[in-house]
Amino acid sequence: MPPAPRPPTAGINEAGLKKDDLAERLWLFGLASPAIVLILIILIVPVGWLFYVSFIGADGGFSFENYQRMIERKSYARIFKTTFEVSFLTTALCILIGYPLAYFISRLPNRLANLCLITVLLPFWTSLLVRTYAWLVLLQKRGIVNDWAISLGLWEEPIKIVHNLSGTLIGMVHIMLPFLVLPVYGAMRSVDQDFMKAASNLGANPRYAFWTVFFPLTAPGLIAGSLMVFILCLGFFVTPAVLGGGKVILVSMKIVSNIELFVNWGAASALGVVLLVLTLAVLWLASRFMNLDRITKGGR
Repeated sequence: MPPAPRPPTAGINEAGLKKDDLAERLWLFGLASPAIVLILIILIVPVGWLFYVSFIGADGGFSFENYQRMIERKSYARIFKTTFEVSFLTTALCILIGYPLAYFISRLPNRLANLCLITVLLPFWTSLLVRTYAWLVLLQKRGIVNDWAISLGLWEEPIKIVHNLSGTLIGMVHIMLPFLVLPVYGAMRSVDQDFMKAASNLGANPRYAFWTVFFPLTAPGLIAGSLMVFILCLGFFVTPAVLGGGKVILVSMKIVSNIELFVNWGAASALGVVLLVLTLAVLWLASRFMNLDRITKGGR
């Protein structure tokens, strides 16, 4: 049977729809243009300036000496290694503490859960510098932590918990924990409890149902929170500088020393460029091996 003849106005209607669609897109672009210009000013221009300055040598001309210095000197490799180690350990500790905490809060009634979330968010109401110095007071040799531990018989003499890696990790975990708890809690609250009931009806015990049903559904929130914590830790400065006592040197601290002590903007910019590239590489690897679209949509 031959196909029905096409109405002569179909082509005209399609052309009109395409023209209307193009006009709508141009109108939306015009509305978004102020935000685009603002992003170009506050993001693209500083990053471009950072790349430009990183290629300026000591004589003021174009040079690769800032990057060559990072390759030749082993101290830079140790700094980057320390930065990634501290970021990884902080993320791992936040997962170990934050996931059970988020699970506990998600099982509570709504009113009590909201109250617990307020306590999780409470540190955000205090300055980062104040929280860091508070840990410095608590963790020092004559601080509350050592005094309580000695009175409880956990150890006999004051131990050094601050101005080392331990103190740095304690402070960073305390500050970064809410960034992991919130996305994990959101993913857990979105899980339909009928799935767990169905698994139980099919013969799964609570532990098996948790690992085969509940955990995979909340994994996107866990991955999103972990990425957020890890990337923020890569550029952390205040807490490692105060609680590390100069013994835990991260990239951000080296950038500051290059500017304040040596007034070498080129070397500091080169470090910033390398750190930015490594951060983008982490995000690229995450998008390569994980479905970031699913993660950002909370696993739905």
